[in-house]
Amino acid sequence: MFQPLSDRILIKPQAAEEKTKSGIFIPDAAKEQRAEGEVIATGTGLKNGKKYEFSVKKGDKVVYSKYSGDEIKIDGKEYKVMREEEIFGIL
Repeated sequence: MFQPLSDRILIKPQAAEEKTKSGIFIPDAAKEQRAEGEVIATGTGLKNGKKYEFSVKKGDKVVYSKYSGDEIKIDGKEYKVMREEEIFGIL
């Protein structure tokens, strides 16, 4: 498994909505990636030789800017790697 370093966090983005609340199906071209996801792993906690304390933990649902972090593929699945400071909050 992928282990983030320093103050970085591995996030599994939440899938785009398939249909609206009223039941209308959204075509693939109109789907937008949500800026929410689940924390899969946190970094090693060492930053500039000092211990870094994370505010989030594995399993937390978080909100972040849709332009935050970098997208990576692990075993064919999409993830984001970002610094904790790019996360707005915990749901």
